[in-house]
Amino acid sequence: MRLEPSFPALADYKSGPHDYLELVRRASEAVHVPIIASLNGITDEGWISYARQIEDAGARGLELNIYFIPADISQTGREVEQRYLDILRSVRAAVSLPIAVKLSPYFSSIGHMALELEGAGADALVLFNRFYQPDLDLVRLKVLTDLTLSDPAEIRLPLLWLAVLSGRVKASLAASTGVATTDEVVKYLLVGADVVMATSALLRHGVGYVGDLLGGLDTWLAAREFTSLEHVRGIMSQSRLRDPQAFERANYLKILQGYRAG
Repeated sequence: MRLEPSFPALADYKSGPHDYLELVRRASEAVHVPIIASLNGITDEGWISYARQIEDAGARGLELNIYFIPADISQTGREVEQRYLDILRSVRAAVSLPIAVKLSPYFSSIGHMALELEGAGADALVLFNRFYQPDLDLVRLKVLTDLTLSDPAEIRLPLLWLAVLSGRVKASLAASTGVATTDEVVKYLLVGADVVMATSALLRHGVGYVGDLLGGLDTWLAAREFTSLEHVRGIMSQSRLRDPQAFERANYLKILQGYRAG
């Protein structure tokens, strides 16, 4: 027996596609900052159609949140990569908006995939997509479908790959996951992020927390007499470190040897 993918009925979603398009339209009219819409699709027709409608609604940029978990174990890694490239090329041909692709952290060669996406028309890359990871209810023997917000410990994987990619790809780099305080914002900027995302922090503290993050960043910069983000961005990326092995396997033994049990 073959299990087919199951999706909730449209009526079960709090906001349907048309509501989302209206939200993009209203937001674009209400604020001066660029509105970047996010899109997840299933079919080629859906990706293309809604990308065009999002552009018409006034968005200034588009994030392709492909969010694909290759649960079919017969599917090869190259087939998964090709899926991302095909979707990007289809949307790129359909709209003139700048396009960002939200990357999975599970490609066998993230750097090579980043270069391929850049060559296929990606203007920016978002590192990383935070896939749903299920848990189990041991009493009711059910799969839990709850949402767990990110925490600062999750910053390390995107921090590594942002540091490796910075200065080696032309696409803009956006950091996603693990931002709780200004500290995480600064770390992401130091390794080369052009943009830092903070969804979980805003869900915890409210939209006004953006001001706290920005204020903390200003304080950090002033304390070190940095007059511009350009003086900070990427100064600790792999390509600019005196010891580039700090982001490679060679540093692994140093970490193990330096560990002390608490």
